[in-house]
Amino acid sequence: MAWFSLLLNALWAAIPAVGFGMIFNVPRSTLPLCAVGGAVTYGIRDTLLHNHFSIELSTFIAATAIGIIGVFWSRRYVMPRPVYTVPSIIPMIPGTYAYEMMISLVTMNTVGVTDALLSSFIENGLHAVSILFAIAFGLVLPSMYYTKRKQPII
Repeated sequence: MAWFSLLLNALWAAIPAVGFGMIFNVPRSTLPLCAVGGAVTYGIRDTLLHNHFSIELSTFIAATAIGIIGVFWSRRYVMPRPVYTVPSIIPMIPGTYAYEMMISLVTMNTVGVTDALLSSFIENGLHAVSILFAIAFGLVLPSMYYTKRKQPII
């Protein structure tokens, strides 16, 4: 049952990856790889979360994995790396945490500041920002490591 749930979640994650690929106007021939990338990243993150990793670390590892895959796909198909990686990470955007943070902020504005609302605002905001940083660093690290230099640094 766990494998079926994982595959089903990965399939559902492939849909927004393709949708955002279409919004970002990527070539039609790259859409299947965008779908695979979205499914792989969400599958890796879901598996790591199931194995009691934190959501930030799980997201970082999944983003690093698609960053590595994106470097190889970009070289193989002679296409810029963001064509594959940006749509692939879209299913991992922390929308729920950002939404809950904003709800806490609006409630604090209308009702007043309470300890519970302030705690919710800070906790959800830190989760959202941490996940976004994990995505950004996970995507950047492989491209920095696998860059072929034409001349020495020094």
